[in-house]
Amino acid sequence: MRQVFAALAIAALACGGEQSGQQQQQAPATPAAQPQAQAGAQAGVTGTVHEVRMELRDGNYIYDPANLTIKVGDTVRWINISGFPHNVSFYENQIPPGAAEFLKQAMPNQMSPLNGPLFTDSLATYEINFAGAPTGTYGYFCIPHEALGMKGTLTVQP
Repeated sequence: MRQVFAALAIAALACGGEQSGQQQQQAPATPAAQPQAQAGAQAGVTGTVHEVRMELRDGNYIYDPANLTIKVGDTVRWINISGFPHNVSFYENQIPPGAAEFLKQAMPNQMSPLNGPLFTDSLATYEINFAGAPTGTYGYFCIPHEALGMKGTLTVQP
């Protein structure tokens, strides 16, 4: 399944690189706009918002930080900085028991289960709130840049 998504991502790059994806749903262009959009959907949810930058830095595709520890109820906001398109996709075999069902409900605008949308706009954001999430380690990656090492680890603690 990942191979299909990788092929689609490569095709998207070939059809215009960073400007492709006009048909995909895009997040608001600025991080400041995103919390307002999410606030209504997550009314009553409390917790810390953690930011992870998705970028091309010194020739390397990275999530910064690549390893993040949060608490159940916290939100992770991934911000598209450079070297896009980027997304957040979770490895089905690298998440805690019950996490696949949780993520299917918690991830907005999925391309397919456990695969968030590709973002091409600078400063576009993608948020997942981990209220009610199973604790444990979640391995994730960027579909277009997985082979180039763009991977991360999220640890959810009680």
